[in-house]
Amino acid sequence: METMNNFNFSGKRAIIRVDFNVPLNSNFQITDDTRIRAAIPTIKKILGDGGSVILMSHLGRPKEGPEHKYSLSHLVPDLRQNLGIDVKFAPDCIGEEARSMAQALKPGEVLLLENLRFYKDEEKGDPEFARKLSALADVYVNDAFGTAHRAHASTTIIADYFPGKSLFGYIMENEVSSIDKVMQHPSKPFTAILGGAKVSTKITIIENLLDKVDNLIIGGGMTYTFIKAMGGKVGNSLVEEDLLETAGKVLAKAKAQKVNLYLPIDGINADKFDNEANTGTSPADQVPDGWMGLDIGEKTILKFSEVIEKSATILWNGPMGVFEMPKFQKGTVEIAKAIARATSKGAFSLVGGGDSVAAINQFNMADKVSYVSTGGGALLEYIEGQVLPGIKAIRGY
Repeated sequence: METMNNFNFSGKRAIIRVDFNVPLNSNFQITDDTRIRAAIPTIKKILGDGGSVILMSHLGRPKEGPEHKYSLSHLVPDLRQNLGIDVKFAPDCIGEEARSMAQALKPGEVLLLENLRFYKDEEKGDPEFARKLSALADVYVNDAFGTAHRAHASTTIIADYFPGKSLFGYIMENEVSSIDKVMQHPSKPFTAILGGAKVSTKITIIENLLDKVDNLIIGGGMTYTFIKAMGGKVGNSLVEEDLLETAGKVLAKAKAQKVNLYLPIDGINADKFDNEANTGTSPADQVPDGWMGLDIGEKTILKFSEVIEKSATILWNGPMGVFEMPKFQKGTVEIAKAIARATSKGAFSLVGGGDSVAAINQFNMADKVSYVSTGGGALLEYIEGQVLPGIKAIRGY
């Protein structure tokens, strides 16, 4: 398989599927351009080789055809600033004008196409739409890990039209190699930390990880479904009643496979779901009636941190409590710090999934872990053991 570093883009037009689905304010200005900045190294490598670049992306969820608020034209000023060169804009992603603009591109030039999702054919994975996109370029580069779990025209189907000339951009390369390092070849001991509100969204992940990890740490709201399954008192804490039996089976499977499964020992309870609530501490399996557990307690922080700091590979997905409320963020902050300490001692740490990424960014610790994944849903499906269409289209599995 070709890689960004060994492929020579000289004289070639490369069409890159980027993930420029960035947040805009009411004046159509970008409020967070992290995704654009992440794609710059891939673009610059191609331009540096003497190639030209055609960028395609979706933005938002347009309902029926073109809508001004979802136009990628809003991204041009930021893109120019980040690249330090002019960026041309095509008012459509296919059609005569896009084609002639693509054909006129000279080495070192960049063209941004209009929103792919102005066509329903994009999400349908329509081969004819993919063929029209492919006609614009000589090489296809997928650098949009966030959409790798979708078999859309621009993320998967288009690769069929570039046999031997489809490759991952740097974001995709880094994502795939980082996740493979954790899921395929982890150094031991391997510890997975799973948090978040619900067991239902994590159950397939837990089942897949039990075959791979040495330690499984569970925190967040899903704690209480496990604790209730073990006969503990959970008060008004979040519990998925229909998953009590499943939680019991997970506990039994962990024991049978000699995986150390750690649940919170104590918790911070509140009398309502509010930062101004009254709070108290109790053992995690003795939450008083009328109270709910919203964060892990001090004993749990110590125990979890001790396990994390002895690990060689760490996967973190999901916060330990309601970290968006200052009163209930300590558990998540302390776990992030423990992961940072383990990383500084040589562990490989991968943080992924929306809330964990938000937490690590909020606490300014992204540079203290080995890798922060950009693809929420894609990452979770990959950890579940699913084959992602956007990856398979390029590497064949």
